[in-house]
Amino acid sequence: MSLICLASCIFAAVPACADDISRNKEIQERFAKCDINRDGKLTLNEAKDCMPRIYDHFSRIDEQNKGYVTVAQIEAMAAR
Repeated sequence: MSLICLASCIFAAVPACADDISRNKEIQERFAKCDINRDGKLTLNEAKDCMPRIYDHFSRIDEQNKGYVTVAQIEAMAAR
């Protein structure tokens, strides 16, 4: 692989990484606002008015049916 090709592949990946970081920061900020009791878990009720897209897909994110989702689970779903 030529050096130019390698460099272009590296730089092509940078915006995607930056987008992921930006998206995750927004998720973390919104999660913190919605997590009323600050337990690090977002319940369906907490998500209802505060994060409507999470509310709409709650059962898909809460794959183990624990009754709550974490910021890591939301970030993982958003990355799909």
